[in-house]
Amino acid sequence: MPDMDDDQLLAALELPAEERKAGAYSPLQERVIAGFEDIVRFAKENGRCPSHGEDRDIFERLYAVRLDRLREQAEFHDLLVPLDEFGLLSGGMDGDQAHEPEDDEALLAELEIEEQPDSITTLKHVRPHAEINAADEVARRTPCPDFDAFKPLFGRMRTDLEVGARRTRPFQRDAEIKQGDFFILGGQMAYVAEIGEEFRTDQDRRNARMRVVYDNGTESRGLMRSFQRALYKDEAGRRITEPEAGPLFDAGEDDPPELPSGDESGTIYVLRSRSRDPRIAANRAVLHKIGVTGNDLPKRLAGAERDPTFLLAGVEVMATYRLYQINRSKLERLVHRFFSAARLDLELKDRFGNPVRPQEWFLVPLPVIDEAVRRIEDRSIVDYKYDVESASLRPIGA
Repeated sequence: MPDMDDDQLLAALELPAEERKAGAYSPLQERVIAGFEDIVRFAKENGRCPSHGEDRDIFERLYAVRLDRLREQAEFHDLLVPLDEFGLLSGGMDGDQAHEPEDDEALLAELEIEEQPDSITTLKHVRPHAEINAADEVARRTPCPDFDAFKPLFGRMRTDLEVGARRTRPFQRDAEIKQGDFFILGGQMAYVAEIGEEFRTDQDRRNARMRVVYDNGTESRGLMRSFQRALYKDEAGRRITEPEAGPLFDAGEDDPPELPSGDESGTIYVLRSRSRDPRIAANRAVLHKIGVTGNDLPKRLAGAERDPTFLLAGVEVMATYRLYQINRSKLERLVHRFFSAARLDLELKDRFGNPVRPQEWFLVPLPVIDEAVRRIEDRSIVDYKYDVESASLRPIGA
């Protein structure tokens, strides 16, 4: 470790000055003692020495860094040994020394400390205790009291991802976050429910307090920049894109839209449920199941009363359309994507009592489905989108 002068060492250790007997110690010794007393106090309260690791409290991690440096600074050992009741300087009370970031710059970023140009070992401008605690709240999740209001949003989002209406993208450093955005963080889907009044940090960066709800029924209330950093550091952190606005057929940014092609043929079928469930019966006239099959349709419908896919009830065939030279599975996925905004959001219990959420039922009038199929056949569908408010197909851009 390079030699440091007194000022650099004080900055590196960030030790608070305390009043002791005048003249007993130099200012440097006073601060080293005060800082070590914090470490000893932590060890006494927790029964172990402070440890590194992302799962640790940010002040514990600062104490761990401070202890590492004091262990290396042998010139202070004679001063501190009388206070070292747990043998911390010689490695006593070993904690779980989790792996810290590979370089100092990464560690400083995690600890919310600005790197100074003179030395990466000089830690300055440490933020106040309350602000650091607020920044760390992104990892502190509590039960969400009104999760029932958000649960349907996560259900629709999962469906959109399954049918390709939305995608996930790696989160870019300091990328924009807006209210209503969805992300994947730590393996959980996260919804930005609220963003408070924006303010500027000491480094003149945008920040705001947020409420983030997770699909496991928890929520966190922290700072936007903390959430951004957590997403960026998570190798699996992702942004969930907005719904594809209009074109039915998936294509690259520079590629023209294409119809799914192939040598298969299949039947698009439209069904209406005979269920007596009030939630279904009330919308029977516009509630339709849209599917694609390559098998005999009666065989496909056998046992509908026991199948949650058919709402555990008999069905009535409203229309069928035979298509050729087309990939059935891709066609079905794309049709579902086209009508995804009108997908039925309903949870049923199967015969074993397990909750299921049927995915192929849409609140779309039969004439609109008929028009959509005709536009698939003549390939004009790529110029249209389904408008929920008017329950009709509208030209893109209109």
